[in-house]
Amino acid sequence: MIIQNNTIEPGQNAVLRLSVGRLPSDTKIYLNVHVFRSTAPGPAVLIMAGVHGDEINSVEIVRRTLAQRWFEGLQRGSVVVIPLLNVYGFNNFSREVPDGKDVNRSFPGSANGSMAARVAHIFTKHILPVIDFGVDFHTGGNNNYNYPQIRYSTGHARSRELADAFAAPFSISYKPIAKSLRKTALDAGKPILVYEGGENLRFDPLAIEHGLAGIRRLLYAEDMLPEVPPPTTPSIQLTKMNWMRTDRSGIFHALKKSGDTIKPGERLAVVNDPYGMDEIPVVAKKAGYIIGHNNNPVVGMGDALFHIGV
Repeated sequence: MIIQNNTIEPGQNAVLRLSVGRLPSDTKIYLNVHVFRSTAPGPAVLIMAGVHGDEINSVEIVRRTLAQRWFEGLQRGSVVVIPLLNVYGFNNFSREVPDGKDVNRSFPGSANGSMAARVAHIFTKHILPVIDFGVDFHTGGNNNYNYPQIRYSTGHARSRELADAFAAPFSISYKPIAKSLRKTALDAGKPILVYEGGENLRFDPLAIEHGLAGIRRLLYAEDMLPEVPPPTTPSIQLTKMNWMRTDRSGIFHALKKSGDTIKPGERLAVVNDPYGMDEIPVVAKKAGYIIGHNNNPVVGMGDALFHIGV
């Protein structure tokens, strides 16, 4: 395995520092890449987090795998671990890089482009060629909580197989977005699953627990780690998602939470005016599951309240 002129032989482990660029202060930005290789041949798996720098939950999941030395005794194959792709965003509690661009909409990137394009280019040129598949860990955005879920590419059999092995509470068929890491990887024949769990800038023990368990199950399915306990409940397959939005501004009180099953006509929340005069019910229009919700107690007209999967 060769990553930016660094050769890692079977049976070796290594920590690489790939140069990404410089900030206006002349501070250098590096991408830390941890590589673990068994002596026995097998797949090369990417475990990555921090594409969005404020998604701390994702970084914590991957950090724990390194701290607990999960990959130092692989039964076969290799694991490439990137605990933090967007270093600048992490340092500044930000989703983006200095130019305000989203790294996950900048693939395959450019060696002479913006910071986001350069980060994407480093990954596409040096990491993507050496892996077979992977998991990219994310969280919800500002005030948006995602119940633990794994997303895989619609109509791609290998992606579905990997998602089934990961076995998050929800498995979601999703079309890759243009210029995303997942679309670029899929075009190269290397499926990437996307794990979503929790909210940005917040630790969520449930999401961390499911993320860690999913990694173990996935690598066990590939004969890379010893046997692990099966999930306590089957993964629920979802193919359609939509956000339920409010028609009324006010104070949002949720009556249901992410992970709950819902049915048509069921009250999910109420929106009150701040003066104690009105209370507007939020009612489910169809059966499904709540896979995410808004944590902001004050909402405006058209704001998303619940993410519903069917």
